[in-house]
Amino acid sequence: MTIGDIAREAGVSKGAVSYALNNKPGVSRDTRERVQQIAAQLGWTPNSAARSLSTSKADAIGLVLRRPPKMLGTEPFYMEFISGIEAALAAREIALMLQVVDTHEREVAAYRKWWTERRVDGVLVVDLSIPDVRTDAVRDIGVPAVLVCDDDAAAGLPHVWTDDRKAMLDAVRYLVRLGHRRIARVGGTPTLAHSLLRAAAFTEGLQEAGLQDQGDEITDFTGEEGARATRALLTRPDPPTAIVYDNDIMAVAGLSVASEMGIDVPRELNLLAWDDSPLCSLTHPPLSAMHRDIAELGRTAAQSLLELIDTGHTIDREGPRPVIIPRGSTASLLVDQDVTSIR
Repeated sequence: MTIGDIAREAGVSKGAVSYALNNKPGVSRDTRERVQQIAAQLGWTPNSAARSLSTSKADAIGLVLRRPPKMLGTEPFYMEFISGIEAALAAREIALMLQVVDTHEREVAAYRKWWTERRVDGVLVVDLSIPDVRTDAVRDIGVPAVLVCDDDAAAGLPHVWTDDRKAMLDAVRYLVRLGHRRIARVGGTPTLAHSLLRAAAFTEGLQEAGLQDQGDEITDFTGEEGARATRALLTRPDPPTAIVYDNDIMAVAGLSVASEMGIDVPRELNLLAWDDSPLCSLTHPPLSAMHRDIAELGRTAAQSLLELIDTGHTIDREGPRPVIIPRGSTASLLVDQDVTSIR
């Protein structure tokens, strides 16, 4: 039962129903009594829809993910990210509207529909490209938006960012210190801004160490693609002794491929995951990872958006900085062997 049903029954506007049900001036006593009587007969109870008419707020924010729906069940990043968003929203009893789409056009259409119908007070935008049609779209629509991306992709809009360049440089330097001279990367979707940033930093790190760029294996972040990319790397005539993965699902798949091929991790091959979900601690050996507090990233993004909604402005914020968590999938190659002779 909604106030729209009451408005139709009473022959008045939704605004008049809101005034009547909230005992505010703007309607006659007869209209107020008639509306309240109809509401009681129809079994209406106060809800967020009625409050939104009186406050001009939806008490909800939106998040659209351009991902195959099946990936949400296996992708730890977004589950942790959403948990952080919910932590920021719960104290204020604000809801999260979540939609999964397959194109940017459908994502923009969702923003437009939500804002036109006042179903959300603002949106979080993720997985930015350079350039990205969504930056102009949210400006045109007028919906308050906070982006989760670096400065280059934000196009002047409020954003929360993590230092992926420094994180990737740290990852390469760590593996170099362990003795590796053939380091490869299994990257995600190359159109994404953070993938481009990591790829550039990976090359920078190799050049800094005087190493040859082994090239990236490009994937879609799935385990299947991570396994394919790992096989492609390990069947080269001169395979890498270390691989950096753009997420932990692909790293887990890569570890399985190494086992299948009889390659010892970490004695012959080191693997380094990104994001560090609980998956990394459940493998054998457990996966070393670039750890970042993804839930805190979601909480920071949501808080920035709430500040923008409440005050009309917010500042750009840096999210949690990634740090290396060494585990069983990385170890020094210089302890008892010459790295140049591996395999």
